[in-house]
Amino acid sequence: MKRLFYFVLLLAGFTAIHSCKDMLDENGDPLVDINNNSGLIGPRALYREITDADTIAEYHYNGLLLSKVITDSASITDVMFSGDKVSTINFRGFLDMDGNGKLEKDSISFSQLFTYGNTGRLESISENRSIYRRDAPIPPAVLGIKALFKKTKSIFTLKYNGSTAKLDSIIMRNGDDVSGTPFAYTKYTKVGYEYVGDNISKAVKYYGPMTGTTGIVYGAPTQKLGYAYSNYDTQISAYTLLPVAYKVSALISTNYKDIRSLMLSPNSPKRISVTDLSLPIPAPTVFSTDYNYDPQTYVKKGFGINFIYKPL
Repeated sequence: MKRLFYFVLLLAGFTAIHSCKDMLDENGDPLVDINNNSGLIGPRALYREITDADTIAEYHYNGLLLSKVITDSASITDVMFSGDKVSTINFRGFLDMDGNGKLEKDSISFSQLFTYGNTGRLESISENRSIYRRDAPIPPAVLGIKALFKKTKSIFTLKYNGSTAKLDSIIMRNGDDVSGTPFAYTKYTKVGYEYVGDNISKAVKYYGPMTGTTGIVYGAPTQKLGYAYSNYDTQISAYTLLPVAYKVSALISTNYKDIRSLMLSPNSPKRISVTDLSLPIPAPTVFSTDYNYDPQTYVKKGFGINFIYKPL
């Protein structure tokens, strides 16, 4: 229930329209003004997501390709391509790892490598992560020395429905990477997706322990969370302008970011519900919104998030 309370705070905090922010991008090019209905005509890129309180994300590009994303506390995600496909994503900064609505004090860096199948679909992501923590300060120092606290390894496997070719599930295996100790996976998560048309209607995530590297044994789930999306519009989601591989990377960056699974849909849901599926199952927590659109039917505002675009 603590995490459900956080989701209430998360979405409730997005309910006010932001006043006019800097309406030029890093190159001095004009952005779409969120306070008028002129819109942007022609090819575009998503540049910012903002609320009345802050900038949630700022997207930078190298030509037509996403190259950098700046998020909370100046956290930076670097995106690298091989041809037209994301090959590597490197992150350094801070994340809300436990879903309580606060960024961890520990700084985090990770590198993700993306593997594609013969059909060009993303099939797996391997990740190496380092977590840094400050030691207690030694007077007269005010801050302690930041040192490596823990390293982990993860592998994410993407499964697709054989009939529809849609993303069916993402399975994560994770373990601590301890020097001088044989590596073993000790935890897993699995999130499964259901669809209405091309839009995700439900995401259910399981968390649990596991053993083995070749003869893998998945233990009984210790936690289960459900997310439902409904009342989709027929307009264009801002997230369609981002690479699928980046969107998947954002979702798997923590174990509790699956409420953002709407990023994978081409349209935008007007209703989201979140349910802790551990027994006894409580009533879902429900959020709803209306959207504003520009003349090219791209979303300008929803759930209190304003989407700012730049011309390509």
